Amino acid sequence: MSAGGDWPQWGGTRMRNNTPGVTGLPETWNIGKFDRRTGEWDKSKAENIAWYANLGSQTYGNPVVADGRVFVGTNNGAGHLKRYPAQVDLGCLLAFDEKTGEFLWQHSSEKLITGRVHDWPLQGICCAPLVEGNRLWFVTNRGEVRCLDVEGFLDGEDDGPVKAETARVTDIPLASDGGKSALASLADGKLSDSMVEALKTAGEEVSGDVSVESVTDGSAWKATGTFDGNERTFEIKKAGPNLSVFKKLGVDDKRDADTIWVYNMMTELGTSQHNMCSCSVTSYGDYLFVNTSNGLDETHINLPAPDAPTFICVNKNTGELLWSDASPGTNILHGQWSSPTVAVLGGVPQVLFCGGDGWLYSFKADAGKDGKGELLWKFDCNPKESKWVLGGEGTRNNLIATPVIYNELVYIAVGQDPEHGEGEGHFWCIDPTKRGNVSPQLAMKVEGDSRTEIPPKRIQAVEPEKGEIAVDNPNSAALWQYSMADSNDDGEIDFEEEMHRTIGTCAIKDDVIYVADFSGLLHCLDARGENGQAKVHFTYDMLAQSWGSPLISDGRVYVGDEDGDVAIFEFGTENSEPIEEINMGSSVYSTPIAANGRIYISTKDKLFAIEKQDE
Repeated sequence: MSAGGDWPQWGGTRMRNNTPGVTGLPETWNIGKFDRRTGEWDKSKAENIAWYANLGSQTYGNPVVADGRVFVGTNNGAGHLKRYPAQVDLGCLLAFDEKTGEFLWQHSSEKLITGRVHDWPLQGICCAPLVEGNRLWFVTNRGEVRCLDVEGFLDGEDDGPVKAETARVTDIPLASDGGKSALASLADGKLSDSMVEALKTAGEEVSGDVSVESVTDGSAWKATGTFDGNERTFEIKKAGPNLSVFKKLGVDDKRDADTIWVYNMMTELGTSQHNMCSCSVTSYGDYLFVNTSNGLDETHINLPAPDAPTFICVNKNTGELLWSDASPGTNILHGQWSSPTVAVLGGVPQVLFCGGDGWLYSFKADAGKDGKGELLWKFDCNPKESKWVLGGEGTRNNLIATPVIYNELVYIAVGQDPEHGEGEGHFWCIDPTKRGNVSPQLAMKVEGDSRTEIPPKRIQAVEPEKGEIAVDNPNSAALWQYSMADSNDDGEIDFEEEMHRTIGTCAIKDDVIYVADFSGLLHCLDARGENGQAKVHFTYDMLAQSWGSPLISDGRVYVGDEDGDVAIFEFGTENSEPIEEINMGSSVYSTPIAANGRIYISTKDKLFAIEKQDE
């Protein structure tokens, strides 16, 4: 599957291969200059920039483009909504007009009260949404799967079944004089000057008479009147250290998102994400597939919800849970932040999930049976003697990248949380037509002349000192694996000849693979391998860590790095040096995408639409 038009989900399609058939793309551009103090854009030297839009202060979400809109996940550093100024930390999904870059609407996810164990400060929405028709699905920082109307309330309708969703308007600290005066005025059945001013700042200026009614003596009130020209009833509550004001979202809230349904994985399934919940969902028919991000607590040792599901399938129209699976169980190493992939492989629709135990799982992409999915195969992406060591010092890795399907084969690389630093990695090519345990090796316990297969273990699958060994699996689905290659035949393995940890996803076209690792190397490989071994065409050192993934389009390859540089290569195995390296002004943690004749790149704080401009 490919496309030259919209690019409506992470990787463009459910097979996750970032190779759109877009042509006419620029091979060079200049973003101009931005004043560090005012943010003002000096575009006198800008080149091939159609528009830019302000994002939050940290952006890890990837843009998607669908039906005239561009969507991207970020935090609230841009403060697009008056009721949520930039200093308020939120997870934000932003919608922009594809043609002009005009801000359309925002979905706002307030931070969880449990703090950084579940919802790390300033990380925002780290996933990319899925868009089909007039519906959008994504995962929030609060552990929710949400379905939204892509038009928001701009269509004049409040779609459902979720209607009139409650949203915060403003808070007044009770410890302040304003808070004290507001509380006293409410007791007298009116709004104080401080409350009126706070509402005005939040975009809800009092524009008529307001009546205040006590709901719960001394702790809850209703205020009804005309605010910003609209008839509204606000709920006012004494909540902890604040006096908080809430409203019901509706068609008058043109800059807010219109929610269709919500499935809260934390409350419904008992999941407990580690630091953040992040999964770029995908679908197959009416089935929506989600990784729940269930993980460890702040100790990095305890697993609060060992029985909670890791993989789920819900009805994309209603949010009804169809099946769930908790295969990684107590073997979750850290967190689970990968995204599922779906394809028909060997005539069977399969959904591939990356487990937090470093195993790749394939289930039949259907409605399941009795609330359970049908497991087709599983593959351990780590060597059996690799070991998990707290803080990233070990050799056993997570799966954070997304599996890619190319020519009905599966490609996946291993890695760890970027905070764990660099380390050894592995890149796999897998045959998805086999069934059962298709790992390259099996873990065995040797006792005399007998061998007994060992169930998977969290820290180390095989401990030689305990009489355990790894033996080749006759049912292995591994076609080839890449961890290192002595490309210059000098008998030594240099830094540039190793595959390191990555959280990036590969891109493949015409049997050529590009994948970037966290040590800053871009690896170019042959998708077919050679005699069951990896075949390396070249590696290129970008001299900065790469968090994202390559884009292959219009005969070129684009890949960003933490220094904010985007390296551009001519596509092809002989083109081992970039033709351009363009700085984007701040870190590029995301992946460049292409749609409708443009390149879209979200930097740490801005979204750029890049296209060839008329001379």
